[in-house]
Amino acid sequence: MSDVLFREFARCRDWIEAALEYSGGTHTFEDIVRACCEGKMQFWPAERGCGITEVVVYPRKKVLHIFLAGGEMAQLQDMVDSVVTFAKAHGCDAVTVAGRPGWEKVLAGDGFRPVFRVLERKV
Repeated sequence: MSDVLFREFARCRDWIEAALEYSGGTHTFEDIVRACCEGKMQFWPAERGCGITEVVVYPRKKVLHIFLAGGEMAQLQDMVDSVVTFAKAHGCDAVTVAGRPGWEKVLAGDGFRPVFRVLERKV
């Protein structure tokens, strides 16, 4: 990992870890860094926030999934056009995001619409 990338991950760590609190325990910060370094996920650092995406290939659809986002909401909304451009450039059919219910209200103006909700039951 380059020094610049290392510094960016360190700078954004609090935002990533705060978002991970809502991910259901699927990943640690170290897991995210490793996946980004291996090219399995994409890291989107910005001045006042950051995001983590992953390309998900289904049998009949390819999507860019916004897995995590943290920081100032206005900063994250400013990043949407870049994320959509990246998705198009990588042959994705859509961009998805899973998160707390408040995201639905915030992203509706950016062309996102609710498709389904994710529910979990621990066993």
